Amino acid sequence: MIHNSSVGDASELEWFKSSFSSSSEPSDCVEVASAPDMVHVRDSKNAEGPRFAVGREAWAGFVTYAAEI
Repeated sequence: MIHNSSVGDASELEWFKSSFSSSSEPSDCVEVASAPDMVHVRDSKNAEGPRFAVGREAWAGFVTYAAEI
């Protein structure tokens, strides 16, 4: 995992929220942006704040695990 407060140039990424986001609290969400070799993650309430990036394989493993919970 890469942890960096300025991972890449966020202006070049297309961020989106999960379809599972709560409609009652639309700003309480994690946003993701896919790049060729990484998946970037940030807090929707602080789009200019810290974010992190993980490899695509690690992200796929996380999503699989999260879906089982």
